[in-house]
Amino acid sequence: MDIPRINIAPFLDGTAKGEVANAVAASCRDIGFLVITDHGLDEAVLRDAFTLTQAFMDLPRETKDRWHPQGPSKQRGYHGFATRGLASTLDQDIPPDLRETVFLGPVDDHQAHFSDLPDARTAYWPNTIPDQPGGIDDALIAVYRGFETLSANLLRIFAVALDLDEDHFAPLIDRHFSILSCHHYPALTTPPLPNQLRTGAHTDFGAMTILAMTEATGGLEVQMPDGAWRGVQAGPGELVVNLGDMLARWTNDRWKSTLHRVANPANQEDARSRRQSIGYFMHPNFDAQIECLPSCLDPGQQPRYAPITAGEHIAMKIAKSHNVQG
Repeated sequence: MDIPRINIAPFLDGTAKGEVANAVAASCRDIGFLVITDHGLDEAVLRDAFTLTQAFMDLPRETKDRWHPQGPSKQRGYHGFATRGLASTLDQDIPPDLRETVFLGPVDDHQAHFSDLPDARTAYWPNTIPDQPGGIDDALIAVYRGFETLSANLLRIFAVALDLDEDHFAPLIDRHFSILSCHHYPALTTPPLPNQLRTGAHTDFGAMTILAMTEATGGLEVQMPDGAWRGVQAGPGELVVNLGDMLARWTNDRWKSTLHRVANPANQEDARSRRQSIGYFMHPNFDAQIECLPSCLDPGQQPRYAPITAGEHIAMKIAKSHNVQG
């Protein structure tokens, strides 16, 4: 079994919606990962974001730390190398991940709308966006907007693939709290600790993740249905999409939220192992109910999960990822 590459343009232009939706449904059911092409995300916007975040990561650590978040939301600003660990979200006691990150939260301000929900405060906390090098703030906002549009289109495809109205998810994402993560994996200068990876094995928290990446030794690996780990590399014009835990809950586990990790390079000081990725983690509205979709419950079957709001689900996962102060 391989991870399918799917051209989604025939859905977006309306020429073959059913064919695209069926291909996506099969991939989501069997693997939980797919690679998409002709997705509409502007390559120039993505290239600018990669170029400027690389320049930011080359700044001295003390300079970068100026944009470490000071407020209650840790999904903002700069987090230094090896200060967070995703394997901890699965309750694994593993050393922190060998990467550094700039996070960007929602660009639109929805704090007033959720003022009666104190727990929503961190989900819509203002961004801490670097302004060095010049233009990085505009580049990050532009790529966030591009992913925002693409994620809405993918949810339209998912809805059709699940035998729902195409706009089923639209009312649940108009005040989303999605996260943009710009990860930098430098070439290693010291050996990793036992079981330490560039990113430990984990499943993603939200509805879906859309990922762009540079080519490098030591990259994304997906656990296939037979248990084997397989490397995944998106080529020019391609993006990797994987389902998160929310869509698994929504679909009563008909669709998979699959374990994945970022492996260490075989040669730890190989300069070609320097890697970047920019991921968009789609989180619906804070108060969106994550409960079994009607099309995913067979007669006589019971939902596997109790209803939970998107905000409650994400808060639980993020709390686990902060076993290391960052």
